[in-house]
Amino acid sequence: MEIREEALSERLLEELIALSRDWESEDSCRGYRENRRDDIEGNRILTAREGGVLVGYLFGAVCRAKERSSVMEKDEPYFELEELYVVPRLRSRGVGSALFRAAEEALRGETRTILLSTATKDWRAILHFYIEELGMDFWSARLFKTITD
Repeated sequence: MEIREEALSERLLEELIALSRDWESEDSCRGYRENRRDDIEGNRILTAREGGVLVGYLFGAVCRAKERSSVMEKDEPYFELEELYVVPRLRSRGVGSALFRAAEEALRGETRTILLSTATKDWRAILHFYIEELGMDFWSARLFKTITD
């Protein structure tokens, strides 16, 4: 497995969009739709390749905090992790963790905070992954309940 940061190219763009299309078809995240060019451009991209084939990715961008919060000061840089995806056959094999750790290393010196939001339907698994496996802290949650007749 090769994990590395890659510059966006037409080939990589096509690969990322194809994997995001697969992700959408899984119907595992509320409201997720396949990416378009403008969803990806301007982001830092880390990839996981097996035999040259893209099997996972992480992308996001360094932003600045618009206001002070309990986790950072106003204007402090942070990395907004937009997406982390691994093909189903390789999940629970450390690929997502390797992508995340590579991002941490790539961002060292630029920011000390990684933020993300998630809309997965399997909230137990995603919280286990991010909190227990990767050591992230819990900051807030937005919950919903559909009222039925």
